Amino acid sequence: MIQKLVISLKKQPIWLILLGMIVLSSVFIPGFLSFGNFSNVLVQSAVDGMLALGMTFLMINGYFDLSVGTVMGFTAALAIGLQPYGLFVAVVVALLAGAVIGAINGFFVAKAKINAFIVTLGSFIGVRGLIYIYTGEQALVGDIMEFGMFGASSFLGLPTLFVIMFVLMLIAEFVLRKTPHGRYTYSIGGNIEASENAGIPVDRTIWLNFIICGLTAAAGGVLLASRLNAATPTLGWPDKNLMTIAVVVLGGTSLAGGYGNITRTLGGLFTFGVLYNILNLLGVQSYYNTLITGIVLILVVYIDAHIRKNKVSIG
Repeated sequence: MIQKLVISLKKQPIWLILLGMIVLSSVFIPGFLSFGNFSNVLVQSAVDGMLALGMTFLMINGYFDLSVGTVMGFTAALAIGLQPYGLFVAVVVALLAGAVIGAINGFFVAKAKINAFIVTLGSFIGVRGLIYIYTGEQALVGDIMEFGMFGASSFLGLPTLFVIMFVLMLIAEFVLRKTPHGRYTYSIGGNIEASENAGIPVDRTIWLNFIICGLTAAAGGVLLASRLNAATPTLGWPDKNLMTIAVVVLGGTSLAGGYGNITRTLGGLFTFGVLYNILNLLGVQSYYNTLITGIVLILVVYIDAHIRKNKVSIG
C-alpha cells in the first residue's frame, strides 16, 4: 500500500508540492489551518474547479478554450438577471447558454477546421461584448435571497459549492477512465490521424468536449452567482481564461494532449488556491499577485515541456 502511494506521488508530484505548502504555511502563518480559512479555499476552488474540469477534457483532447472566463461571467449575469422569471428558468438558461457557446466553438474547430486559438479568442471577445450589452455595464443584484443562501450553505461540514464541484469531478474522472468518450478523448489527443484511421468519431468527440467545456464554465458562473448573489461586468476578467489553463497544466495535463486526468487537475486547483490564500494572508498587494501569476504561467510552460519530454522518452 505504501509503495503504491509512493509511486502515485512520483507520477503526480503536484500533491507533494501542495503538501509542502500546507505544512510550511501552518507553521509560519497564524490562522492558516483555521476552519474559516480552509472553507474559504474550498469555496474559491469550487468556481475555479468547474472551469478547470471542462478544460481538462479539452486539453487531453489536444485543444483549449480561451473563452471560459467570459462565459462564466456572462452566465453568472444570466443567472442573476433572469431571476424575475424564476430561479429554475434563470439557472437552466445560463447553463444552456454556456453549452451553446461551447457548441459554436466546437463546430468551428471540429467541422470548419479553424484553429482553436482563433475561434475561442473570438468567442472571448464576443462574449465579453454580450456581458456589457446584457448588464448595461451595471452590477446586477439577485432578487431571490435563497439563491445566495444556497451559495453560503454547507453540506456535511463542507461548503455546498465545493461538494457540487467535487461530485462532478468524480463523475468526470469516471467518464474519462471508463467510457468510450473518455478513451476517444485520450486517443485523439495522442494521435489524431491514427484515431481517424481506427474509425474513432474524431469530429464528434472534439465537438462534445467543447460543449462540456462551455457547460462547466456556465456551471461555474452559476456557482459564482450563487456565492455572490450578484454579478458584475468584470467577472472572469481579465485572466481567468489563462489561469484555468495554468491550473490544468500545473496539475500535469499536457498542452499537446493525450495525457492527464481529473485527479491531477484537482491537485493543480488546490495548489493555486492555497498559493493565493497564502498571499492574501500575508497581505501581499494584488499587483504582486499578478507578477506571481506571470511567473507561475512561465513555470507551467516549463512543466508542460517536461511532460512532453517524458512522454517521448517513455514511448
